[in-house]
Amino acid sequence: MVAAADAQNYAQKLGITHGMVIQELGWDDDTDDDLRAAVEEAIGSEMLDEDTDEVVDVVLLWWREGDGDLVDELLNVITPLADEGIVWVLTPKTGHDGHVDPAEIAESATPAGLTQTSSISLGDWSGSRLVQPKTPSKQR
Repeated sequence: MVAAADAQNYAQKLGITHGMVIQELGWDDDTDDDLRAAVEEAIGSEMLDEDTDEVVDVVLLWWREGDGDLVDELLNVITPLADEGIVWVLTPKTGHDGHVDPAEIAESATPAGLTQTSSISLGDWSGSRLVQPKTPSKQR
């Protein structure tokens, strides 16, 4: 069991704050329930699922080797994403079932119109932060 302080730290590491709209995709029996609870506590509500039609600030995508084509999935997850939104691809760490090579995430981001900006450790999971590049018209 992860200590409450550690779990809250997960939400902070993900940059998740109160009031954000978060969509969660790829949930399964192996996902980290403490991380999920920390995110919901931080935002003050439940995360949305794949059926939402709301614009979201963050997509948490639980992804494992064998889940399919990551480029296709990323193209799907950016549809409801706000202009300044973030996609976190959460994968099992090295040595765990379903581990995904970090290079695969980076290589899949570009054709989906995303850029990987950082990676973090979240217990038995790793998080890769993907963002949409800023367009010249939006930069000042």
